[in-house]
Amino acid sequence: MMNIKQSIKQNKLEPLFTQAIFGIEKESQRILSDGTITSTNHPACFGNRNFHPYIQTDFAETQMELVTPPLDKVEKVMNWLAAIHDVSLRTMPEDEYLLPTSSPLFMPHEDDIQVAKLDNEADVAYREYLVDVYGKRKQMVSGIHYNFEFQPKFVHALYNNEQTDESFKDFQSKLYLKLAHNFFRYQWILTYLLGASIEAKPEFFKNEERPDDIPAGLIRSIRSSKYGYVNHDEVKVSFESMEAYVDTIEKMVAEDKLIEEKEFYSTVRFRGGKNAREILKNGISYLEFRLLDLNPFAEFGIAEEDMRFIHQFLMYLIWIDEDATEAELEIGKEMNFATSFENPLEHSSYELEGKAILNGVSDMLKQLNLSDDIVQEKLKAFDNPELTLAGQLALIYNQGNYIEWTIKTAISNKEAALERPYALRGFESMELSTQILIYDAIQKGLHIEVLDTEDQFLSLKYKDHLEYVKNGNMTSLDTYISSLVMANKVVTKKILAKNGFIVPDSMEYHNAEEAFRDYGLFNNKRFVVKPKSTNYGLGISIFKEGASEENYRKAIEIAFEEDSAVLVEDFVPGTEYRFFVAGNETKAVLLRIPANVVGDGTHTIEALVNMKNEDPLRGKNHRTPLTLIELGKIEQLALAEQGYVMTDVPSEGTTVYLRDNSNISTGGDSIDMTEEMHETYKEIAVGIAKAMGATFSGVDMMIPDYTKPATEAEPGYGVIEANFNPAMMMHIYPHEGKGQRLTLDVLDLLFPEMAVKGDQS
Repeated sequence: MMNIKQSIKQNKLEPLFTQAIFGIEKESQRILSDGTITSTNHPACFGNRNFHPYIQTDFAETQMELVTPPLDKVEKVMNWLAAIHDVSLRTMPEDEYLLPTSSPLFMPHEDDIQVAKLDNEADVAYREYLVDVYGKRKQMVSGIHYNFEFQPKFVHALYNNEQTDESFKDFQSKLYLKLAHNFFRYQWILTYLLGASIEAKPEFFKNEERPDDIPAGLIRSIRSSKYGYVNHDEVKVSFESMEAYVDTIEKMVAEDKLIEEKEFYSTVRFRGGKNAREILKNGISYLEFRLLDLNPFAEFGIAEEDMRFIHQFLMYLIWIDEDATEAELEIGKEMNFATSFENPLEHSSYELEGKAILNGVSDMLKQLNLSDDIVQEKLKAFDNPELTLAGQLALIYNQGNYIEWTIKTAISNKEAALERPYALRGFESMELSTQILIYDAIQKGLHIEVLDTEDQFLSLKYKDHLEYVKNGNMTSLDTYISSLVMANKVVTKKILAKNGFIVPDSMEYHNAEEAFRDYGLFNNKRFVVKPKSTNYGLGISIFKEGASEENYRKAIEIAFEEDSAVLVEDFVPGTEYRFFVAGNETKAVLLRIPANVVGDGTHTIEALVNMKNEDPLRGKNHRTPLTLIELGKIEQLALAEQGYVMTDVPSEGTTVYLRDNSNISTGGDSIDMTEEMHETYKEIAVGIAKAMGATFSGVDMMIPDYTKPATEAEPGYGVIEANFNPAMMMHIYPHEGKGQRLTLDVLDLLFPEMAVKGDQS
């Protein structure tokens, strides 16, 4: 094959060479707090394993397999791993955890190991075959599969710069064959550095006897050894070429040495088709590396720096001129087996070669103007074996704390997932409603693509059904005109009035001077000043007892800061409630208490606000269920109406309001009232949403007595406004009361064929 290093340098392909597509498959056993493997079935809340793209089971019913989508950045893969772990750990039974080590602490008896209970009978039959041939216990050891694809533009560029008559498909396959060859030859380096299944207990083996050729004491990796995921000696498959690979693996199946091709266990697996012959036809599209143990020191089973190191290692394996021969592949295989049996605290038998390879990786990175910091850290582990993963574990083991440490780590990992239950790690830069929607979509098994993080834009897919979602509930189920109607409060009121709903009278102004002149129309009545087109309670001032001309003018000026038109409307008496309508139902009702503090007789209003803002549920930019209370012009105006300034010290038990409007987005508190609210008002809210032409709407109504039914003679309500793209997080995580999982309602309406709400955690 061509000199790849030379081609990269001559054609300035360095930027493309450093890019790749990554994916991780991580297996983990579910355990109890005593370290034993649980006996429960795979949680039904995860949806059906027939189609779930992210949460599967491997061999055993207790062995979860967490799968990221293919992604073009290592940090994106880590984000997805974090999110999938959050979903898994929060959904699992409260008393279950994910084992952080590859090997079970306590191997169950064969009769107690349940093969994964899959719907597909062929999948179950295949696992039962594995039981007969290899036993159950070998399958209980978990690990990491590292999926890797060079940036396709890089491979095309290499091909275009090579003077060759061969097809692109064959060229690409040869590139990946070279990578596979050299990986087989030098895989022992990864086993030395990252091996972490250090016990070789008798119960791991089918006959419960530790083989004589395994040295006494701890080893580097039972999973990477000849007693790990390997076939019987009679299985021989050639990697010399794709043609040889196809011929030999098909021969093994024909001779009944393999029941089917996927039984062939190899630390490298070719990807690009359903079987070997299809890969020969299509070409190798990427490689799956299956060597890695779980890293018990990494919360998600693999550390980000190790993902980057492996990427650099794989780059080097095609950077060098060497293309390992079949004989050299066998040498690499034996070196890997020997490394796996070494004492974790002793130097590698192949230390000189390991250092030479890593120094080569370092030199490559320098030529590419990239940092070699990670490689330098790995080099230190050749001088200090206790820095390897197996070495670190051996130190813990030798102190007699291995089981206790492993269980504590499992519990700590779950606690980290539960620490901020409203947020989804990996996607915390997105607004909270979108985070919760992604969480539910992962849990139920929808294919998710984040199209634009800043704009909160997602695509969701189930089979061939594709939907787009923006900001949590802006979907194809709502028309564009309905959002425009609800954004315009004047148009909203006119439509609602025509449909017989009770709305307050109002005046519209397009400049402040015009509004100032009309102060006399409002000075002796209760009224509200608000921007004509706004959301989240911005620029709204409420005067329940009338207002001085000075405060009236301030309110007008504040409203004009948010919009070019302002409304002054009658104040509707009663208590304000938010109704969340989805389809033909009111799914949630919320009582929102305006931003407030309660005096303690000691602290100033400003200090009380700062103290209340320390609540971890409060934050900014819709990333938390509640919002920080501000002390801006509107808040100071509200204080002035009550006779306060920020430096006043309210008496103990006195409630001081910082706002008159009750929006959560301006610091209000939320109380769920879904079950308490009379059904007539819920029906009115649905009617209002229908009048707006909306599937999803947040309807705000003033209601004096929510227990009394609305009648034609006594309506008992007044509509404040209807909102498109209504906030969901305040309903899902209210300050008080039961949360309403509205994101599941969104998914249920988008994908009725899935019966999303059939199983809820």
